[in-house]
Amino acid sequence: MGCIRGLFWAFLLFLTYTLVRQFTAPAADATTLPYTAFTQELRDDNVVEVTVQGEEVRGILRAPVEWVEEGDTAEVTEFVTYMPSFGDPDLLARLDEAGVEVRTLPERDTTWIQLLLWGVLPILILGGIMLFVLRGMAGRAQSFLSIGKSQAKEHEREGPQTTFDDVAGAAGAKSELQEIVAFLKEPARFHALGAEVPKGVLLVGPPGTGKTLLARAVAGEADVSFFVITGSDFMEMFVGVGAKRVRALFDQAKENAPSIIFIDELDSIGRQRGTGLGGGHDEREQTLNQLLSELDGFEPAENVIVMAASNRPDILDPALLRPGRFDRRISVDLPSAGERLEILRLHARELPLEPEVDLDPLARGTPGFSGADLKNVLNEAALAAARHGKTRIGPGEIEGAHDRILLGLEREGLALTDDEMRLLAYHEGGHAIVAATLPNTDPVHKVTIVPRGRAMGTTHQLPERERYIWRREDLLDQLALLLGGRAAEDLVFGTVTSGAEDDLQRATETARRMVSRWGMSDSLGPFSSGGPEEVFIGQQLARGRDHSEATARAVDGEVRRILDDAANRARETLEQHRDALEQVVALLLEKEEVSGDEVAEALGRKDA
Repeated sequence: MGCIRGLFWAFLLFLTYTLVRQFTAPAADATTLPYTAFTQELRDDNVVEVTVQGEEVRGILRAPVEWVEEGDTAEVTEFVTYMPSFGDPDLLARLDEAGVEVRTLPERDTTWIQLLLWGVLPILILGGIMLFVLRGMAGRAQSFLSIGKSQAKEHEREGPQTTFDDVAGAAGAKSELQEIVAFLKEPARFHALGAEVPKGVLLVGPPGTGKTLLARAVAGEADVSFFVITGSDFMEMFVGVGAKRVRALFDQAKENAPSIIFIDELDSIGRQRGTGLGGGHDEREQTLNQLLSELDGFEPAENVIVMAASNRPDILDPALLRPGRFDRRISVDLPSAGERLEILRLHARELPLEPEVDLDPLARGTPGFSGADLKNVLNEAALAAARHGKTRIGPGEIEGAHDRILLGLEREGLALTDDEMRLLAYHEGGHAIVAATLPNTDPVHKVTIVPRGRAMGTTHQLPERERYIWRREDLLDQLALLLGGRAAEDLVFGTVTSGAEDDLQRATETARRMVSRWGMSDSLGPFSSGGPEEVFIGQQLARGRDHSEATARAVDGEVRRILDDAANRARETLEQHRDALEQVVALLLEKEEVSGDEVAEALGRKDA
């Protein structure tokens, strides 16, 4: 549209220029002379003949004259000039007296040119302007009228399809989704037995775990139409638009049945109604009501499966989760160590890795990483290899990418004094010695005092297995580990620094959960306070406390006692292995990074 508009205006300008030039420009072989120069040549008897046509006077000179115009000199033989508006009644007499041959021509018939220039052309210009304005208004009106149309995007079935082979890990989720695929392929087999496959399937899990990928894999396995829309696409500033878009989406899916509707970020429209200090949100709640009615089967939608994804199932409206709507809930959790290895191998298939690259330590050293995080690690490794001019990705790039994502960029411009480096080395050495000594902690992978992100140094552990249940002994050792850096500072320098801020926050939070959530206090016993965490401030303010002031003081006292015991235990451990601490610190000051094997050797464990 913009290109056509530009061509239209260019044509009008070209037409105007051509007509004006044709109407006003003199002949190319005649030089325009001022009227005074013409009369001077007439007095000098240098004019042979003239041709008069209206106000235009063309003539031929007897002898060429030099004429200077804009710095250029030319010999003039033929000229053109124009009669002044006030006229020259004596001109004909002077021409006759000088013996100049006078010819006259009728005035040019310029009526059609003038009509085109001063009549038709402005009308064309104004008409063109009005045409574009009306088209723009029509486009906006059409856009306004189509505001209630479905915003879902349909994936082409002819192109490459995603299958379960493209999804690594998530074995439990894929197993449950196989039933949905079987129903979409052979619905008659289920209907013959009177079975009703759930109309709504809710995928629940943290961000990046592959919920959208699983939904696309279901559509690819079943080879059916797949409509994707996010919850926010239903929302609009006009009330009622969201409900209309829901109806349009389901109508579109029914026309293309069997089909799958996938609603990403369901919580943006499916959160509980009537929550918050100011009540509900009319447009969102109307949209939710329409979605509930479509799912409820007032208009049966055969062979249409609605899948949705959310990482906040706790805020969804209970009406969405009842049987007959989103009654099938599938958890897509963070991958385990074995699943992380599968995901890494899947993403590494197209990457040029060095033969010595082993993905197993990376899989074990990334607990809590989602599939998207693992893909990002490999991508960062590839970028690092490209920056270094390499043609293959080696173990160094893999390790550096892991540290970069986990801890942040290396702070190369940070200048630390020798005293600060020693403090930092003892702090990280304290963490490492406690971690390598206590029985219920993960093995030390490496210790570094290279500042990255907000961390001045780190002690990285490599879990031997996934932990899903934490014993009290495990948590007590973890608390001692967190306070090992502060204990080393106090033991060696008789002071403490601000470097333990994050350690103290994590330790305090863990100790408070042990007392107030998990019932791990000897004095308080099996006790839990606070109830479920509320995400809506209105409900949180309306709910009263479930414990007294005395209980709160007792909880605070137990938290303090547990932290003090952990700090004393960390200090005693460092005192018993002071020589090992000094060896690790010396290595850190020399190399800035020490491996877990070197920490074990300092402790006298040669077989570690």
